[in-house]
Amino acid sequence: MPDSGYLTLFLVGLLGGSHCAGMCGGIVTALAAHRSGERPLLIIHLAYNGGRIASYALTGAIAGAVGYAFGSMLPVQRGLYLLASLMLVAMGGYLLGFPRALAFVERGGQTLWTRIQPATRHFLPVRGPAQAFPLGLLWGWLPCGLVYSALTTALASGSALQGSLLMLAFGAGTLPNLLLAGLLLARFRRFAQARATRVASGLLVLGFGVYGLLNLAMPR
Repeated sequence: MPDSGYLTLFLVGLLGGSHCAGMCGGIVTALAAHRSGERPLLIIHLAYNGGRIASYALTGAIAGAVGYAFGSMLPVQRGLYLLASLMLVAMGGYLLGFPRALAFVERGGQTLWTRIQPATRHFLPVRGPAQAFPLGLLWGWLPCGLVYSALTTALASGSALQGSLLMLAFGAGTLPNLLLAGLLLARFRRFAQARATRVASGLLVLGFGVYGLLNLAMPR
């Protein structure tokens, strides 16, 4: 996996802010509504997002290990890279206003989420970081096409360590969006969901995917 993969996933997380705000807007609003007056809101949101990104790193390590186990042959490596590029193209389409582009992927994670979601109730209402961090750990498994797009890149990395680091880069990209969504709430969600924001984000993410496909098609 070239070093540019880290920057690509960071930008995918950053530019996918409209999707993040839509998927997690409810929970970040709940963090503000149920916090105790003793804890600064920023600390609670940092703890929640720290747990969420830790889950991304874990899934990245798992995906990278799977890629290492099954991707030692060149045709398999190229197949995984093709899958990662196609997922970025699909994510770009989603952001451009084609919601069905990733619906099939998100449906695949619903079974696992139905088993995890009930456990989130144990940490609500959130009174401080002790509840926010494990809530973020669980919420990191929410079925999300943006996350799954990043995971295919981690899968193609062929290493548990690189897969984990790639997902950390992706998670770092999502952090500004969700912090702003939590602290500015409705004002930020209006910006993130604006058509101009979604079109710009979609075109850039789509461009990453097309670049990957073109790179794969070039003779070696």
